Amino acid sequence: MTRIALGEALLFLAPFLLFAGYLVIRRRSPFQVAAWEGSVSWLVVAGLALAVGAFVVTGITAERETGAYVPSHLENGQVVPGQFR
Repeated sequence: MTRIALGEALLFLAPFLLFAGYLVIRRRSPFQVAAWEGSVSWLVVAGLALAVGAFVVTGITAERETGAYVPSHLENGQVVPGQFR
């Protein structure tokens, strides 16, 4: 779960990092607030679009299990893990 959340957070932050790189290339300081004015709202929208798009693509292309789920149970004193049958 942490890996998924970290991946989505990186997708959200990607436009900000790219814009900071653009500012460095243009020889402007990415640490000045004036350089970011007017761009933050578009960067937030782009980051949210990337994160939501990744969730949608993952939901569409994820492998699906068919059959009924049998939860874990005991058989002859041994724990049998849950599985799809």
